[in-house]
Amino acid sequence: MAQFIKIYEENPNPKDIKEVVKVLRAGGLVIYPSDTVYALGCDITNNRALERVAQLKGVKLEKANFSFICEDLSNLSDYVKQIDSTTFKLLKRALPGPYTFILPGNNNLPTVFKKKKEVGIRVPDNSILQAIVRELGNPIISTSIKDEDEVIEYTTDPELIYEKWQKLVDVVVDGGYGGNVASTVIDLTSGEPVLVREGKGSLEI
Repeated sequence: MAQFIKIYEENPNPKDIKEVVKVLRAGGLVIYPSDTVYALGCDITNNRALERVAQLKGVKLEKANFSFICEDLSNLSDYVKQIDSTTFKLLKRALPGPYTFILPGNNNLPTVFKKKKEVGIRVPDNSILQAIVRELGNPIISTSIKDEDEVIEYTTDPELIYEKWQKLVDVVVDGGYGGNVASTVIDLTSGEPVLVREGKGSLEI
């Protein structure tokens, strides 16, 4: 049975953040709020946890299009090939924010993603999620819990999310009522920004 932890975005309790991170480090799965929708994630360095996320989403891990949630842009060079100044300025302008940027991956990607040529990077504007990633010390893998045909309340209301997911994950973080619009996805792999999916946020590219 998952833990249900209430954390306030205005002032995240360090004790609660440490409890969530303890679960992540042990290979646990966590559902948490972001600046868009509630999402499911795990420690990027834990292969067993990555497999569990892929299984829950019904996809093969090596083919999964999970986002990397980073605290800030300092993590970029860990997973992304060197980018030009124009691209960096666009990222700097947009992040933190409700955007996923697809960038060319480098040779340092986690073993299970070695065959992937690109990676989705997110830096959400949510203090709870930022505090979790900061305390963990490395990015987390993230994927939305929202399905197209799902009743909205089961992906936006923390108590209903817990009701549905309590036997499938290890922690559900109650960060308040969530949104129902996913992030805007922009592909930067070709050098020119390409809008892949329009979501929350409107960025002039």
